[in-house]
Amino acid sequence: MLSKMFSPAKAGLFTDQELVHLYLEGSEKAFEILLHRHKRKVWSHIYLLVRDRELTEDLFQDVFIKVVHTLRSGKYNEEGKFLPWVMRIAHNLVIDHFRKCKKMPLQRGNDEHDVFATLAQPGKNVEQGLVNGQIDEDVRKLIDHLPEEQREVVIMRTYLGMSFKEIAELTEVSINTALGRMRYALINMRKMIKQHDLAMERA
Repeated sequence: MLSKMFSPAKAGLFTDQELVHLYLEGSEKAFEILLHRHKRKVWSHIYLLVRDRELTEDLFQDVFIKVVHTLRSGKYNEEGKFLPWVMRIAHNLVIDHFRKCKKMPLQRGNDEHDVFATLAQPGKNVEQGLVNGQIDEDVRKLIDHLPEEQREVVIMRTYLGMSFKEIAELTEVSINTALGRMRYALINMRKMIKQHDLAMERA
């Protein structure tokens, strides 16, 4: 019965939500169709962020492991929004990866929202100290203490080199909101430096 239901001619007639329900009722074939339907888009999204095929494959597998776990645990409630939900999982896993990756260098830019340029404003010694590897580690620690929305924007900007337009689209907010989150993140990071007397000038 299910084999006829999922014949190539009929498989495309099912919505994502219908396939999710069929999977939850025990049809592994329904999930295979979902995977096949969205694999290219999810894989490409991850690859465009990490630019590494092996890492993309690892993260892609992690995404669908999490999808399966969430579906089976009964926690999925995104009615009619399966693909955006999966893309959000992929996005979050990429962000988590770069947040935890100690060997990934932070990108230093020239715009007014650059983390290093902004934190360097207090004085020349601070600016010189920011080139030190230990400072990179300090900045990562500061980022970890930011509110989630601010941390997300900083990571996308400094680790992934994304434009604010791209950040706004991915996080589904306006460009002004993305810019605002970056500004508040930088303000908060400078406050943390002062509060904890972070030795930014050390070499």
